[in-house]
Amino acid sequence: MKLKRVLSFFFALTLCVLATQGVATALQEDWLKAGDPLPKITLLSPKNPAHKEYLGLSGEASFQIPDIKAEVVIVEIFSMYCPHCQKEAPAVNKLYKMIENHPTAKGKVKLIGIGARNDMFEVDFFRKKYEIEFPLFDDEDYTKHEACGEPGTPFFFVVKKNKDGSTDVVLIQLGGFDSPESFLQTVLDKAGLT
Repeated sequence: MKLKRVLSFFFALTLCVLATQGVATALQEDWLKAGDPLPKITLLSPKNPAHKEYLGLSGEASFQIPDIKAEVVIVEIFSMYCPHCQKEAPAVNKLYKMIENHPTAKGKVKLIGIGARNDMFEVDFFRKKYEIEFPLFDDEDYTKHEACGEPGTPFFFVVKKNKDGSTDVVLIQLGGFDSPESFLQTVLDKAGLT
């Protein structure tokens, strides 16, 4: 278990270094992009009743992002070991609170996080240390991060659900955002909620 955590740390650190040094630009060809179809990402239903209610889920089974009761879902791919994710955590918390208090976004926009190559222990550690209120999910087997093309962390993508039930990725963001206010406005604009 200790070796796994050490390897996860070096993996996450490598992703962060690549993203910040521009080396990751060459790898972007495979990354999820705006306009791409949403990859199939299956998550386990949260055990926390408040998180389950926030997402509008019922039952104990797994679910996919389109099952979340919202018009728009913001997904953050993070890692407990990523110093940029740690630094960005207060801004992401502020974004969540802004969404919940915004007259247009509340109830229509939801935020979740997925811990790249993090198990539930690591995800829970990150949640407690940075006082994260929105739902976080593990990606111990790395399938969710791979489905997004293995971008650096933090990596945000925004999914819009259409009236016909289809979904579109309308925005991606590698690294932190300038401000939670400007990022939320961009999300609302790209999703047609303004």
